Amino acid sequence: AYVLLIPIFEGKFRASLQAGKDDNVDVCVESGSTAVIQSSFRTCVYMHAGSDPFLLAKDAIAAIRAHLGTFKLLEEKTVPDIVDKFGWCTWDAFYLTVHPQGVWSGVKYFVEGGLHPRFLIIDDGWQSITYDKQDITEDAMQLTVAGEQMLCRLSLIQENHKFRNYVSGSMSTYCKDTDQQESSGQEDISEPVQSENDSKARGLGVFIHDLKKEFNLLEDVYVWHALTGYWGGLRPGSPDSFNSMLVQPVLAHGLLTTMEDLAVDKLISNTIGLVPPESIPEFYDALHSYLAKNGISGAKVDVIHVLEMLGEDHGGRMTLSKAYYDALSASMRKHLGGNRIIASMEHCNDFLYLGTEQIALGRVGDDFWCTDPSGDPFWLQGAHMVHCAYNSMWMGPIMHPDWDMFQTKHVCGSFHAASRAICGGPIYVSDTPGQHDFDLLKKLVLPDGTILRCCNYALPTVDCLFNDPLHDGATVLKIWNLNKYGGVVGAFNCQGGGWSREHRTTKAFKQFRVPCSTTVSSTDIQWSESKEPFLKSNTTNEYVVYLSEAGKVLVVKHDQTLPITLHPLTFELYTFCPLLKITASLKFAAIGLLNMFNSGGAVQRITTNLHGYENDCTQEHCCMEIEIRGSGQFAAYASIAPVMCKMLVSKSEGRESGEAVDFTYEGSTGLILMAIPWSGGVVVVRCIF
Repeated sequence: AYVLLIPIFEGKFRASLQAGKDDNVDVCVESGSTAVIQSSFRTCVYMHAGSDPFLLAKDAIAAIRAHLGTFKLLEEKTVPDIVDKFGWCTWDAFYLTVHPQGVWSGVKYFVEGGLHPRFLIIDDGWQSITYDKQDITEDAMQLTVAGEQMLCRLSLIQENHKFRNYVSGSMSTYCKDTDQQESSGQEDISEPVQSENDSKARGLGVFIHDLKKEFNLLEDVYVWHALTGYWGGLRPGSPDSFNSMLVQPVLAHGLLTTMEDLAVDKLISNTIGLVPPESIPEFYDALHSYLAKNGISGAKVDVIHVLEMLGEDHGGRMTLSKAYYDALSASMRKHLGGNRIIASMEHCNDFLYLGTEQIALGRVGDDFWCTDPSGDPFWLQGAHMVHCAYNSMWMGPIMHPDWDMFQTKHVCGSFHAASRAICGGPIYVSDTPGQHDFDLLKKLVLPDGTILRCCNYALPTVDCLFNDPLHDGATVLKIWNLNKYGGVVGAFNCQGGGWSREHRTTKAFKQFRVPCSTTVSSTDIQWSESKEPFLKSNTTNEYVVYLSEAGKVLVVKHDQTLPITLHPLTFELYTFCPLLKITASLKFAAIGLLNMFNSGGAVQRITTNLHGYENDCTQEHCCMEIEIRGSGQFAAYASIAPVMCKMLVSKSEGRESGEAVDFTYEGSTGLILMAIPWSGGVVVVRCIF
């Protein structure tokens, strides 16, 4: 049995669990204000017990939701549709120097490479911000190093001059120039091409309109903003100050014992221009109505945790947080479709219990760090993956986990890509324009910019839950997920870095960066978590398993273990497909598309017809019909060779008559292989036996 302890909140006080003496666990209850005092508490920690750790986490959060009544479960909300699409974020590509030409160029490179981003996140660098010593009408636009911006404040809701001065149609000239530069191998995307004297329409909305018109599969554009407007809040006395006042952040006692952090250190060394609770609805309404009017679909809301430091004069952290989150939820419903927000830097339980009435998608790990100050680019990648997997255990029941972006040309690009393929969340990258691994991307993304997303969110396997996949030199991180007609297990050697108690920071542990061994089985997958009728009714004792990196196909019993040894920062993906007994001589399993990391995600439907289909075969034959989304090499397993295979294109008014297609059958492995062309939709394959 498992016992779960979850700190919650009681009245104006929030609880947390902290390390006590002699291996005890202390409960810390705090209001965040010296004016809000209480000495006794009755319901500040919830305890739940059960035999299934995954069900335990969900049931516990559901019980807390019923008790508090201040948030909604993931199952009660609709996840924004970007989770099923491929996207690009500008952060690692440009950091604070993002500008219209760079954004345009970035999307253009993807399209020319055969992939269409369906959503775009314009990250930090688009807003009108100033230092306190600057003229209030200026923009602090010369910032190039991440961290410099954290002392700035928002002075205008309107975009900064880089985007404000964009002129309608100016990209046509830019594209002609860059085409010439590309032919000479010298494209320059750093200089603006706008003219402030041009009388044409200009601004952020005009740019978004032109961008979507040129790249017509780009559907959603999100922009970054901090919960308080910007890192330093809103600048008092500015045109858009909304009565903001400078407030000195105060760290909670528990945070003083954790690691030092650049963002937190910058915030507490400065002050925050805090919009008072009574004015925050007006601020969010003004900000989000302006964004919506200019073609912005949603927002990546960052620096959410800052409210816990600002409650001294506002009735404490919980009172202040509730006012902000209620206003944010109302603005989302009014301007952002009710759910088009990605929550970031939001791992405080104040937010999870008060801020998730509407928000259904949130980051479950630290940022993807493409570089490391110590010069070791490896260890942070494993730590990122482990944090996302384990945090999803308790954050997943409240909001859908987002594993963040990554860069395809990074030394660990494929390592990240494999985890994103089966994490169940959105897939987006932060590649610098022109720096792409398209072969890797095409294992994740279909030509129309959609993805083969798993049905659930990925979680660690049971045998990993109480081991250390970062620095014990032995444990392999294993995560599992489900597709419509099968399951998947990812095995990742993440060893070599993580939290150091002695140094109070995360760091490399090179002594643990060693090969590690584990076993994988179909029992690693929690099949009971599936909502699909096919898997819920499945009683098979055998599975066909496809190993993506080894390229192997095996038939295994349901509890048979497959041993593997992984070198540091390498992985293997196991696609498990129930082996169906169709007739006395025929066993069949649809594997999916072997060219995709999430091979089984391509299988949309499996139908058995023991009497064949009209004009396809006689009644002595049987037919297996499989709907496939995507293109590439389709694979299925059959214990006997098919006499014929046909391919049809699915139509809304019926099915188009198909022709026999070439296929190969490998008697030694039982594999049926055939090429699936891109049709823009679903292809139906019939294997006739």
